[in-house]
Amino acid sequence: MNAAEAWNGPLGRHWAAHAERYDAMLAPFDAALFEAAALGAADRVLDIGCGTGGTSRAAARLAPRGRVTGVDISEPLVERARALTDRARDGDVTFELGDAQVHPFEPGGFDLAISRGGVMFFADHVTAFRNIRRALRPAGRLVFVCPRPAPPDGGEREALARLASLTGGDHAVNTPVAEAMASLSDPDRTGAVLDSAGFEDISSKPVAAATRWGADAEDAADFFVSRSQGPPVPDATRAAIADVFRPYETPGGVLLGAGIWVVSARRPR
Repeated sequence: MNAAEAWNGPLGRHWAAHAERYDAMLAPFDAALFEAAALGAADRVLDIGCGTGGTSRAAARLAPRGRVTGVDISEPLVERARALTDRARDGDVTFELGDAQVHPFEPGGFDLAISRGGVMFFADHVTAFRNIRRALRPAGRLVFVCPRPAPPDGGEREALARLASLTGGDHAVNTPVAEAMASLSDPDRTGAVLDSAGFEDISSKPVAAATRWGADAEDAADFFVSRSQGPPVPDATRAAIADVFRPYETPGGVLLGAGIWVVSARRPR
């Protein structure tokens, strides 16, 4: 199963069904994304890999005189994004089903392109970013976040590996999705890709935050089990999963450290 099939299959359906949960998990990175994006009130914004539309709606609120177009390859996610969006409340935001690598965007139709973890899954990154560059006006900007590799000796990495072993795998990190998720984890490679795609003023900034997996260890275990495929998870396994999460319980929920790159680039004038 390739990434496109996964996002239109079990993975996409799970994200669509648990949209609020995933938004809460990724919310700690939104501040870094939007700080770097520095939206203007009238910006025309393209949200690449918009998922269920959380970042699209946030961008629309930051650009009340502009417009936001979210695009995603996953039909379940686009349908959920449309269902969650109230134009009167969220502003001028629309969603399109399509692959941003080849989607026929209006040339120069956007001032800014953003993405919260949606650009790693392209089959051909250079081709994709060239298409996105063409969608930007001259001097238009691209800002996205993508995962940083976990430290090899980090407790969180060991915890996630233990969790996957208990359930026989986690469909959110299985190959080839896992490989795609790591495709832009090397900032030197990312810079070279963006340079080949015709961008300039390229930079990558490391950001660390804590991702929220649940209200407590049992709640986090229930969520993790819901991500797995295969036969029902026995109660003993569910309890073992909760034990893995327990050291990460805090008053604010179960928090596991994670890191991202905030990548910025500009289309030449």
